[in-house]
Amino acid sequence: MPIDSTLPPPPPPRERIRAARALHWSRTRRLTLILLGLWLATGFGTVFFARDLAHLSVFGWPLSFYLAAQGSSLGFLAIIGAYAWRMRMLDRAYARMLEERA
Repeated sequence: MPIDSTLPPPPPPRERIRAARALHWSRTRRLTLILLGLWLATGFGTVFFARDLAHLSVFGWPLSFYLAAQGSSLGFLAIIGAYAWRMRMLDRAYARMLEERA
């Protein structure tokens, strides 16, 4: 089988590992920033819109109180769950990249 001389030579293993690490880190930072923004919006939104939501009620309580007491906590738990799920996927992809390049 002839060797195709038009293809560039593969980078050395250290460079491939650095590239995989850089890709993993950029994806991790992007995910963290998105979820921190969602966390900020959730925490700030319940306080900012509390007066507008006070006339609505859930189980006899004003919606603003419910969101501050329960809704924000559930939102934060959902954010933590999304982070754990997505990071597991990113870590597995990073491990596969390292195995392929070894």
